[in-house]
Parts: sequence; C-alpha cells; structure tokens
Amino acid sequence: MKSLKEYKNIEELPPKLSIFPLPGALLLPRTQLPLNIFEPRYLEMVDDALTSNRLIAMIQNQSDNKDSLFKVGCVGKITSYSELTNNRIVITLTGVCRFSVGQELEVVTPYRQFQVNYEQFANDLLKGFGEKNVNREGLLVCLKKYLDQNNLEVDWNSIKNSPTELLVNSLCLLSPYRPEEKQALLEAQDLSERNEILIAMTEMSLSSESGTEKIQ
Repeated sequence: MKSLKEYKNIEELPPKLSIFPLPGALLLPRTQLPLNIFEPRYLEMVDDALTSNRLIAMIQNQSDNKDSLFKVGCVGKITSYSELTNNRIVITLTGVCRFSVGQELEVVTPYRQFQVNYEQFANDLLKGFGEKNVNREGLLVCLKKYLDQNNLEVDWNSIKNSPTELLVNSLCLLSPYRPEEKQALLEAQDLSERNEILIAMTEMSLSSESGTEKIQ
C-alpha cells in the first residue's frame, strides 16, 4: 500500500511535489512536524495528498518576498490526520528526504507545485547516517548550559538515551532561531555539520545579552 511505503532510494520519490511554504517551520528526515491547516488551498492540498502518496513538501519563504522560496526543503509524509471544527485539520508530517527546488509547474491547483531533485540528499534515506562523526558530548554540554541559563527542565535521561540523529534533528526543530538560521541547519551537508552549526548558534545565543526567544 502507498500509505505504508518506506522509501529505500531517491528514485522511488516523486519528481514533482506540492509545496507548503511556511517561514520558521523546519522539517528534517525522521522528525515530526504538527501542522494546523485552515487555508482552503492547503486543505485541498492535504485532501489530494491523502488520496495519492501522502507526501507534502515543506519549505520556507524568503523573508523579503513571500513568493520567493529558499532553494532547499524537506518532503514529509502525512502520518496522522485529525479533523477539527471550523474547517480546520491537524496533521503530522514525518520527514522523508530533503530536496532542491527546480522549475515551478503550471498547474490548475490553488497550491504551487515544483519539480524537485533529491540527488545530493540521497543519504537522508539512511537512518542514522553519519552519527559516528557527531560531537554528541559537545551538544549535550551546550544544551545543559542553555537549559540552566533559561531555567528550563527536561527529562535528561531521555535525552542521554536518545539516538544521536534523533537528538540533533529534534533539537534543531525546537530551536528558537530565525528562519535564515533554521535554513542553515536544514542545508547542512551532513548530521555532523548540522550539529556543529547548532552548537555554534546556541553558544552565540548564550554569550549575547539579548539572546534569542526562549523555547516555549
């Protein structure tokens, strides 16, 4: 069944995707992103996705132009769906693979569709790829400093027992940084580079008097 399909290589992924542009929303492979959908065009997008491959592409808008998109996004599969009142739905997207944006397609749908390319992100389909090269201890030290400075508490045992890929990518999703900074996390070449960027951003935040907004 299409709904249960797990993608093993990029050739199995569709060459064109329906695009959901949303600044500040970050999706990475095997992470989950809950979305509250209410605009009619995106309600239609979800309906269409549910009747086909359940795939929707998340990408950020450029801050200076809502119609201009960043060059890299991440496609996700709808893994949960719930209807609310007032013509709203809540879905959860589970990240599958990043992509580079290609040509925009001429379509009759109210939402935009693009040709995409996954070639440089083929390793996204390999669970845990690059974990051995990640400075996990450095991330944990930095996270502990951030939590202490902001008087936040977490289940530290759960964090220490989390797989490295899940830990790094989940913290990127939860990070309170600007869209441009989140885009840098998304476009990192590999998990190790993403981890180093996250550490650097957090250390800059900690050393700044103004800092960034706290995680809610």
